[in-house]
Amino acid sequence: MKHIEIRTTHDDPELVARAVSPDNTPEIETRTDGRQVVTTIARESTGGLSTTADDYVVNLTVATQVAQLSDQITETNHE
Repeated sequence: MKHIEIRTTHDDPELVARAVSPDNTPEIETRTDGRQVVTTIARESTGGLSTTADDYVVNLTVATQVAQLSDQITETNHE
């Protein structure tokens, strides 16, 4: 089994983790550690691991953008 751990830092890591977690399969675990989102991916093959990691990074990018937009909207509404 091949494994990779991806760690990214966010202002609201819980929000980002909740956003990407619904796409997790039994071989993907997402958690928070301080300001970081930590995701561990396991796959039988290197190719499968690479493909899954690529897909995850795309999902993570979208989740991060949505979290940032949410923060901007919240700040605007409180001004």
